[in-house]
Formats: sequence, structure tokens, C-alpha cells
Amino acid sequence: MFNKWILPCFLAAALCFSAGANAEDTYDQDSIIRDATNFFGKSTEGLGKIIEKAFKEHGRPNAYIEGEEASGAIGVGLRYGDGRLRMKTGGSTRVYWSGPSIGFDFGGNASKVFVLVYHLPSTSKIFQRFPGVDGSFYYVGGAGINYQQLGNIILAPIRLGVGLRTGASVGYMHYTRNKTWDPF
Repeated sequence: MFNKWILPCFLAAALCFSAGANAEDTYDQDSIIRDATNFFGKSTEGLGKIIEKAFKEHGRPNAYIEGEEASGAIGVGLRYGDGRLRMKTGGSTRVYWSGPSIGFDFGGNASKVFVLVYHLPSTSKIFQRFPGVDGSFYYVGGAGINYQQLGNIILAPIRLGVGLRTGASVGYMHYTRNKTWDPF
């Protein structure tokens, strides 16, 4: 009789422990909205809806990047950026990114970028190439989100920028420790 209850109790305790540890290692929605609003310097209804959408689709991120980038395209595009990766568990590092794209894309923009990062095991695992699809429309100003994924790691850049740009493209972002002008 006693043995019959050991396994279910052990599994229930393990499930409760892992759920609690997960919540401590990830950011809640209110914290991300506050940090993103502080970073962008203003609160917009659109920003809150974008973050809400990301939380609904992917849950709680365990890291984020605050940065800036510039990009341009005439069919073929280039994007360059830099920022600071901050993990909920306390790790932090400087990050640079660049990447090419190809598609029906025209124009240029400069953006502040707040990237939600999901399932990143350590700061060093950010330094890879992440494929993604991007669609954008900027006319003077705009906000948008897209997703990049490699294995289990998901990046969700939220861009708030200015410029004149429209289109859709496919490409990748290469995240590096050092600044480079080579997008490949």
C-alpha cells in the first residue's frame, strides 16, 4: 500500500519544484513590459499588444537584449546591430549582429530593438546564426515583431524605428562577440 503512493507523490513534488524553478528563471509579462517601456522611452498601446502576443505564443522568456540597429534593402538587404544580452539568472554580455536578407524588400530604417529570448541555456549560446522571416512596413515610425529560431532557442526582436521601408524577406542574423561588417 505504501509503495503505491511513493511514485505519484514523487512525480507531483518534482512537477511543483520544476514549475517554481522555471518561474524564477524567467521574466514575467509585467517586468518585460516595464523594461521595454523604459528602454524605448515611452509607453505605447502597440508595444503592450506586441509583448502580449509573444507571451501568448511562446511563454516567458529567460533573457532579453536591448540594442539598436540599422538596415536597408533593395531586394537584397543588410542589417547591423549591437546591444546587451541580460539573462534572468544574472548573466550579461555585449552582443553584435549582422545578416543578409533577400525578398521583396525596399527602403531603410533605424530602430531600437528589444529582443525576447526563449530557452537560452547560457550567454555563450547566443553566438550563432538564427534563420528568420521578416515583414515590415515603416513610414516615418512603426513597431513590429518577428521570430528567429535555431533548435530550441527562439529570438523575438521587437523593433521600434523610423524610416521608409516596406516588404518581406528571408535571411538570418549572425550574433557575434565582436563587431563585424561582414554580414555572412
